[in-house]
Amino acid sequence: MTLPTADPMATRPPAEVYEEEFVPALFRPFAGAVLDAAAVARGQRVLDVACGTGVLARAAAARVEPGGSVTGLDANPDMLAVARRLDASIEWLHGRAESLPLSDAGFDAVVSQFGFMFFDDRVAALREMKRVLRPGGRLAVAVCDAVERSPGYGALAKLLQTLFGARVADAFRAPFAIGDAARLHALAAQAGLDGAEVLQRTADVRFGSVDALVAAERACIWTLGGLLDDAQFDALRREARRVLAPFVRADGRVAFAMPALVIVARKA
Repeated sequence: MTLPTADPMATRPPAEVYEEEFVPALFRPFAGAVLDAAAVARGQRVLDVACGTGVLARAAAARVEPGGSVTGLDANPDMLAVARRLDASIEWLHGRAESLPLSDAGFDAVVSQFGFMFFDDRVAALREMKRVLRPGGRLAVAVCDAVERSPGYGALAKLLQTLFGARVADAFRAPFAIGDAARLHALAAQAGLDGAEVLQRTADVRFGSVDALVAAERACIWTLGGLLDDAQFDALRREARRVLAPFVRADGRVAFAMPALVIVARKA
């Protein structure tokens, strides 16, 4: 009899899993596109909303020096603890996107990467981002496009549905829930972001192996965290090796394209 295999990643702190697994695989590849959309440049003051462990804020800091500054804000103290450890030169603030603890018109650019879909009140968050922008400042807010437009994640979502049903599959689909340009345009309009655009940008998702991808998703508290026991994890890992085989390279690494949608607006 084969016993279920325990997953060491499942016991690691979520913020550490986020920084060590998802940042290099997913979040770092999109940082440049988000900063480009916000026209972040030397000497600017930049706010990163829902900064997580700080990958976008760190990339922004490299662009604004000399003479600029970056503030990262997140509602999760554990994420901020990792961010502070990695770069103490950036100002890290605890707070919610819907009620930014910042004064009006204090930033040249406001950016946010893959947090917007989890906000309690998305319109309020966009209004707050607009409030803290100076006149002429730009914001760029990135979300995952629909899961069906990401071949690897789309295949994994279908597999989860087949193996475990809608509850688990829908939990995995949560980050992709507002991947619709028309919906994002409507939210921007409600927030008073006149003339907002929604751009599509694509980057490759890369993990060291199919097993590493599956383990990272299982450990993610925003999707599959706590939903799969060890036996289910083993079943998912076995089937994912088959389903994701088309995306596995000769060295065992897995890579596939993932599109994102970026709300871009300029404050009049």
